[in-house]
Amino acid sequence: GGFVGLALSWLIRLNMYKPYYNLISTEVYNYVITNHGIAMIFFFLMPVLIGGFGNFLLPLMSGLSDLNLPRLNALSLWLMLPSALCMGLSMFYGTGVGWTLYPPLSSSMCGVGVDFLMFSLHLAGISSVLGSLNFICTILSRFNSNIVLRSSVILWAYLFTSILLLLSLPVLAAGITMLLFDRNFGTAFFDPVGGGDPILFQHLFWFFGHPEVYVLILPGFGIISHICMTLSNNDSLFGFLGLIGAM
Repeated sequence: GGFVGLALSWLIRLNMYKPYYNLISTEVYNYVITNHGIAMIFFFLMPVLIGGFGNFLLPLMSGLSDLNLPRLNALSLWLMLPSALCMGLSMFYGTGVGWTLYPPLSSSMCGVGVDFLMFSLHLAGISSVLGSLNFICTILSRFNSNIVLRSSVILWAYLFTSILLLLSLPVLAAGITMLLFDRNFGTAFFDPVGGGDPILFQHLFWFFGHPEVYVLILPGFGIISHICMTLSNNDSLFGFLGLIGAM
């Protein structure tokens, strides 16, 4: 996912190098913008920061041999494969709707590429929710041992990240489901002619999109704080409670 996003990013930069002589057509440029954003967020940053580092660091920092729900963890990993497949099919068929998927463009664009992209987001969202449940159960079971205030800041960072994902991803799933119904079943959730409102999707999307920014930065916040503590040869983090309060 990271290499795909990087390649698409290079295409965007090459196109902007000569803005009045488009190396790629405007329609293909829209496809590139869409797939670059989705690939980098859902198939690189979240799997690496949350799935990768989370699965490695949480048992390490908690003194556990494994996370509490390993089968749920395995399911969340396997769900990423059909999600990546749907993402690849959407790139093949073309999805020039932008990474925010705003209607009426996304609800009126023909072709199955947009539908494949939405199915991909659904599967990636389910995978993230399952991983978040696993993280929350693991961290809370560790916190029951009365060492909450002396736990690593990494545990707190992943706890807050998982809670944010658990609260925000179902809202994105609801918005995408309504968009799929508008596209394929004749509903009008986002069509003013039928009494809908396209602004509703923007509210639903950014209810997820804004917490997603913190989902991506909080694991880094915890990891960098722990690195600073280790490199300074301290046995405790300065301003520990302040850092938790900030998160």
